[in-house]
Formats: sequence, C-alpha cells, structure tokens
Amino acid sequence: MGKGMISLETSGNFKKTTAYFNKLKQDHILSVLNRYGSRGVSALANATPVDSGETATSWYYTVEVTDGRYLIIFHNRHNQSGANVAILLQYGHGTRNGGYVIGRDYINPSIQPIFEQIKKDVWKEVSSA
Repeated sequence: MGKGMISLETSGNFKKTTAYFNKLKQDHILSVLNRYGSRGVSALANATPVDSGETATSWYYTVEVTDGRYLIIFHNRHNQSGANVAILLQYGHGTRNGGYVIGRDYINPSIQPIFEQIKKDVWKEVSSA
C-alpha cells in the first residue's frame, strides 16, 4: 500500500444500523401524525353542532402503520340507540315521528385545512431531502 493510502475492510451487513435509522424515521413520522391528530380532534370538536356537547367532546384519533403506510383515523365515540351521532349530524337522519333532520357537512370543512397543512409539510420535507 502506498504512502497516504487508507484501506478499509468490512464484513457483515448493516441490518442493525438500517433498522435503527428506520426506527428514527418512523418515530419522527408518528410524532408529526400525532401532532396533526390532535389538531384534527380540536378542529372537529369546534365544528361539531352542539346540543349537549357530548358529540363534540367524543372525538379522538388513532395512528396506524400498515405495510409502510401511515394513517390518521378520526373517530367519534358518541352513540345513541346504536347509531353514531356524529354521522347522523353529518348526513341527516329520520326521527321517531316520521320527520327528517337534514345533515350538515361540518366534518369535511373542519378537517380539510388540517389535510392541506399535512400536504404542505410533507412536500417541504420531501423536497428538502
């Protein structure tokens, strides 16, 4: 080997290192999704039509990772007579006396700004990499 030359020899693989970096990446993504999940719950709670307030305070979210896909899923746990009240408010419903309550689209307008911000932030992350 000539003067000033450096030699490096390695064996094995980088599975542990790759797994470590993938874990860091996943933790970062989950942190971001949890931040947006909280914002989404607040937006939905603020937009939900209020009678008793139970539907508005029943919003929550979960984050799932499936086959490399990350999902934020928004839920509402307020049920009445086996029906989800948030969905009844959104799409309308029949009444006991044969009437009909027209639905009000409050979910989509309240959550859309959150989705737009996610798109902007993800694009910024991807384009700066």
